[in-house]
Amino acid sequence: METITVLIVDDHAPFRAGLRALLESASSVTVVADVSSGEDAIHLAARLQPDVILMDVQMSAMNGIEATREILATSPHIAILMLTMFEDDDFVFAALRAGARGYLLKGTMKADLLRAIQSAASGEAIFGASIARRLMTYFAEVKRPAALPYAFPELTDRERDVLQMIAGHFTNAEIAARLNISLKTVRNHVSNIFNKLQVVDRTQAILKARDAGLGNDPLP
Repeated sequence: METITVLIVDDHAPFRAGLRALLESASSVTVVADVSSGEDAIHLAARLQPDVILMDVQMSAMNGIEATREILATSPHIAILMLTMFEDDDFVFAALRAGARGYLLKGTMKADLLRAIQSAASGEAIFGASIARRLMTYFAEVKRPAALPYAFPELTDRERDVLQMIAGHFTNAEIAARLNISLKTVRNHVSNIFNKLQVVDRTQAILKARDAGLGNDPLP
């Protein structure tokens, strides 16, 4: 089995060294480099093309959100996970708008961090438990519009069902079980949805779907 290549970006040297040692103790992960700035992250991401980047939010000069936006503009396939001490809603949503595939807090347990890396590399959107609760609270408190009757007319009925479940944060396996279809079929639907909506990952698809009111209707 191929290992997942990871680039670490954090301006705190002791934390960077500790994180690298932690990840290198896992056989499923290979740390290709660790850097201290957003600018270095952009250059190395382009050259090394890691599967996953663990990105700090607050750094001197260029912050992690700006670096994330720059990296994904040219390498949209790279999964970027924000790993930070900041739990502020503004940072969370700014990171999602920049294209980050998840948001974790420093202090996340090793097993949870490794699962997050593996899931992000597979295309999933990942959030730490406390961040997920904040997102759920946010969406519960914000009055969302009803689904637009002609939202995404380019999608088939089945693709719309799948998008609705993606917006509800169902995994591919959960969608397959719910719709009684194969995992391969779900992956094909997800790929078609991404192409038709012109998004690069589940996070962007979720934001686009929720802007159109999907994710609030009764699930199929």
